[in-house]
Amino acid sequence: MEAVEDIVIVGAGIAGLTTALGLHRLGIRSLVLESSHGLRTTGFAFTTWTNAWRALDAVGIGEPLRPQHSQLFGLQATSTISGLSTAERQFDATETQRGHEIRCLQRRTLLETLANELPSGTIRYSSKVVSIEESGYLKLVHLSDGSLLKAKVLIGCDGVNSAVAKWLGFKKPAFVGRSSIRGCAYYKHGHSFEPKFFQYFGKGVRSGVVPCDNKSIYWFFTFSSSSKSEFLYFIRYEEMEESPAKMKQFVLGKLGKVPDNVRAVIEKTELDNIILSPQRLRPPWEILWGNISKTNVCVAGDAFHPMTPDVGQGGCSALEDGVVLARCLGEALRDRQGMSSEEEHRRIEMGLQSYAKERRWRAFGLISTAYMVGYIQQSNGKVLNFLRDRVLAAFLAGQLLKIASFDCGKLSAS
Repeated sequence: MEAVEDIVIVGAGIAGLTTALGLHRLGIRSLVLESSHGLRTTGFAFTTWTNAWRALDAVGIGEPLRPQHSQLFGLQATSTISGLSTAERQFDATETQRGHEIRCLQRRTLLETLANELPSGTIRYSSKVVSIEESGYLKLVHLSDGSLLKAKVLIGCDGVNSAVAKWLGFKKPAFVGRSSIRGCAYYKHGHSFEPKFFQYFGKGVRSGVVPCDNKSIYWFFTFSSSSKSEFLYFIRYEEMEESPAKMKQFVLGKLGKVPDNVRAVIEKTELDNIILSPQRLRPPWEILWGNISKTNVCVAGDAFHPMTPDVGQGGCSALEDGVVLARCLGEALRDRQGMSSEEEHRRIEMGLQSYAKERRWRAFGLISTAYMVGYIQQSNGKVLNFLRDRVLAAFLAGQLLKIASFDCGKLSAS
């Protein structure tokens, strides 16, 4: 007879591990299934805005992460057509009483910190979910190795190709016609960049460099890519997918008027530290009308709300999801000793409905805003270029801080 797990989380990414750690802090055990052989660290780093640090503090890992990453004190936007600065914003010019805290967090460091805080045996690697069935109040989770798990709660944190999201009725995320090349450069003896977020716009592309600490620089380059057969700077997209050398060549050829030290960051980046990925999103109307939760199943992170990276909130919102989901389940499973299976299932369903209600409009707003900001930032028309450089750059910088003012709350509602 198979053992029954209270909570099964599919995916050991940011959302999955944050949810697991939040539950652990509340005294609730979970099992995390990860399809790969180890922690997935694709993407190198991501900007963690104020809202993300509130979530990290909620699960108790903000303090150990802060000393390992430089705090950023400003954002500077520059036109790659003119080479002139179009906007500059100081992050200490606060919109809220608590001020803003922005760092560029290395993904590996975050995932390892989350994993190390979990009890031994919480994460089960090489465990790919192939199908999901219902059995009374339980979900039957079939794995690729032929094994079967029974779960009282099933949480999908399994990314853009989520098996759990598919079970809930979501379609595959849509390709938006843009792609991103990302990388990370390491400086053994330190770099000379100020602790700022540097962004560059022009001719349909957007790029940026962000210091993670005094020895590493994360960079990104986003561009339009309507099809894989398209020629981009004399390089076919599908050829570039398999060749980091061609990715680097493409970026260096399309940077435009950027400072020499920015160009040097890309030149210095090792080929193993460069990746290309198409940008995908879940259409906002699916977020509004779709099943974020259904009975004892729900989704979080990219399985729930894949979005374009234009407001830097993909990873941050996954952290928020984890805190809110752990809090809602913690409330639902409180004082359950002696509770009937029917009542326990009812409370779980209500808890997941509360999570879905709390996160639905936040996810809708982030996806919609990110797409529109990306459209404006990567436009190549004369009118939009003029408006972006003269008027919208400062407004967009302010929008980033406004979005980052969100507070997902503490783990416990009491």
